Amino acid sequence: MNLPHDDKSCGWYAALPTPEKATGLAGRQVADYAVIGAGFAGLAAARRLAIHKPEARILLVDAQRVGEGASGRNSGFVIDLPHKFALENPDPEFKQRLLRLNRAAIGQLQSLIGEHGIACQWSHAGKYQGAVGERGLAYLAHFEKLLSELGEPYHSVEGAALAKVLGTSHYSRAVYTPGCYLMQPAALVRGLASSLPDNVELLENSPIFRVERDGKGGYVLHGANGEIHTQRLLLGTSIFTREFGYLQNRLLPVMTFASWTAPLDEAQSKRYSGVFDWGLTPADHAGTTVRMTQDRRIIIRNTYRHVSKYGRSVDDAMRNRIRASHRKAFLARFPELSDVEFTHTWGGVYAISRNFTNFFGQLDDGAFASACDNGVGAAWGTISGTLLADHAVGAQSSLLDDIQAVTGMPSLNPPEPFLGLGVRSRIMLAAWQSRSEL
Repeated sequence: MNLPHDDKSCGWYAALPTPEKATGLAGRQVADYAVIGAGFAGLAAARRLAIHKPEARILLVDAQRVGEGASGRNSGFVIDLPHKFALENPDPEFKQRLLRLNRAAIGQLQSLIGEHGIACQWSHAGKYQGAVGERGLAYLAHFEKLLSELGEPYHSVEGAALAKVLGTSHYSRAVYTPGCYLMQPAALVRGLASSLPDNVELLENSPIFRVERDGKGGYVLHGANGEIHTQRLLLGTSIFTREFGYLQNRLLPVMTFASWTAPLDEAQSKRYSGVFDWGLTPADHAGTTVRMTQDRRIIIRNTYRHVSKYGRSVDDAMRNRIRASHRKAFLARFPELSDVEFTHTWGGVYAISRNFTNFFGQLDDGAFASACDNGVGAAWGTISGTLLADHAVGAQSSLLDDIQAVTGMPSLNPPEPFLGLGVRSRIMLAAWQSRSEL
């Protein structure tokens, strides 16, 4: 079994204080509900179950510490708009459903952050979609067309006005959309975990090696130092869902990488000519994402890899090559900050499907999952986990109708080695085509 195996180089997590000692799975435990995976989806599912079933015992178990996995490794965007290929869907109602779901997730997160005082650099900063050359500008024009058809507000920014925000003249033009929020992902998920209801017990550093039926309609979850017996199982495990025997040959493990700098000091901040706290995604999907954080760090994210063994597919040599490519992208944008060094380079693994379809719903009697976020984990994980709990207890809502209407079964993948060859070739082609936007 391939378990999560993330390196210790994630900048978001390293910037946090050392957490309190973890409680792990030990002995024989009996729970009314067990949730595997304490990322955005699992945290939301456990919280919602606790609201529905305040007298139930709910165990939330994760192979790592909260914030060490994919949910704490993204670029810190919570995006309201349909993402990438979903925005191309010809059905307007499909996109309106996604908007409702994403905005419900944002509202839910904002409420929890306020209620529990979660310090995570939460900011209603909006988002820039940026273009460098002709290829990017063509994608940007298409993006504007799709936004107009959707009836969503946006405005174009270019020239000196754009450079004044970003602190670089590298970009020709950008489209600003106001509905995106920015945050520190590892801080957010840790804050969500520390504010769970009293009837949710969090078990960390407790990988589950095997899930089997107990012959009585329930499940047994086997760990190294104990086991969990439960009648209801919810999986917020994204790509790792396939390790438990579900959705096999339907999910593709992809890792994307980021590097960030130390916080700019006073002298460096004076040389930097932009504002602090903004985020830019590339108009060309394979281009470079850039963020300036509230604590004055610059993040560069690009480079994708097919990682059949998740974190174990990455070694120091690969990470160093990626870091060098990030450095090139950084200097192209901020040459006046050449003395600012990267302190961390990290990757995060997520699940995509060949038909860009997210799975949501029942896997087996008493077993439910939200899997395959296709690269939009913060908003999608939050709302899908919430609604998965609703589904598991039989609660109905218009949002549950929405998510069931926009999800389905990820398509089957070809067998290895053809799958790996195809994915790697597609990633290499996309990088070559988008080289001017990197």
